Amino acid sequence: MPQSDAFEVLNQSAESNVLILCDHASNHVPDAVNGGNLGISEADMNRHIAYDIGARGTALKIAEALNAPMLASRFSRLVIDPNRGEDDPTILMKIYDHTIIAGNRAADAAEKQRRIEAYHRPYHAAIDAAISSITTRGETPVIISIHSYTPQLNGRPMRPWHIGVLWDDDARIPVPLMENLGKNPEIVVGNNEPYSGELRGDTMYFHASQKGYPHVLIELRHDLIDTPEGQEKWAGILARPLNDIIQTL
Repeated sequence: MPQSDAFEVLNQSAESNVLILCDHASNHVPDAVNGGNLGISEADMNRHIAYDIGARGTALKIAEALNAPMLASRFSRLVIDPNRGEDDPTILMKIYDHTIIAGNRAADAAEKQRRIEAYHRPYHAAIDAAISSITTRGETPVIISIHSYTPQLNGRPMRPWHIGVLWDDDARIPVPLMENLGKNPEIVVGNNEPYSGELRGDTMYFHASQKGYPHVLIELRHDLIDTPEGQEKWAGILARPLNDIIQTL
């Protein structure tokens, strides 16, 4: 699969039926979007509002451990959010966690559509293609999406979970994963925390839930994975039980 401004393919030679996704892998703003600058500070562009801190590196370590291909976005969620349906009002944010996104304030319906066509759709088309390559081999895709979340939103309490397991009505991976992680008294696991996995219109809904493929979305608190050492540690914590669970599907 060719690379693109919208996505990158990693661990491409792997032929596992597992596909690793990282929707919010990058804080990059392409030059074609407001001259490559959304009008917010560098500090804000390095916050969770622009991308999922540490998620790309952690996802790649998991992909390598599972010998699985991986797809990651190459654009900031503030450009257009690939983890939202095209009709979702939060697909193009103009204010996020108390930060006004100046470069998005004047973005009208035409600009939103342009960004969808340039970045959102190619990313999702790449996911479809990766899934198709698995089903063409006669295998059932297993889809694992890796995200991270901030330990604390502005004005909100600290979030106590180390890992959040997000899911809808498909318990095949989430429930045994939570049971396994819960055996470690040092890990606080959130069941559909800090968000619900029942978001209609997100990446997993379109590519996994609607098609009946086993899947899970995993959220890691980003202060745990903001270094290579942290990414290695938590990828290892997750890869072992994930591999065991996948073998039983």
